[in-house]
Amino acid sequence: MSSEEKRTWISALVGVVVPIAYLATVLSKVPGTDVASIAYVEPMLISIGVGIGAAIVLAIVSAMAWPKDADRTDERDREINRRGEYVGFYVMSIAAIAPLALAMAKAEHFWIAHALYLAFVLAALVSSVVKIVAYRQGW
Repeated sequence: MSSEEKRTWISALVGVVVPIAYLATVLSKVPGTDVASIAYVEPMLISIGVGIGAAIVLAIVSAMAWPKDADRTDERDREINRRGEYVGFYVMSIAAIAPLALAMAKAEHFWIAHALYLAFVLAALVSSVVKIVAYRQGW
């Protein structure tokens, strides 16, 4: 398994675990509460920071565990990365319609922010899945 594939698996893992933890924490407060009163900004920023930090730390740990291929990237890795990012871009472009529509409908900032957060999460996960499938099925 190449170092790029390991980083893709790390991104997918972090991209699932961190948003689920965040959404379970914040969305558990929604029932019976006015969403305008829910303090979501700080937890969302912490979630984003933890996601970035965890991905970096886990990539470093992976590179330390398998140092011989830590910085090797070949044409196949670059093409798989390009394809995954390309698909992720289109997913984000389509998913961004939801927060835009919510803003136009004058929805609460809570829902707009979460729709945008989910759009980013969805794009990252789809990008990772496309890359993993490309690595697993051969390129």
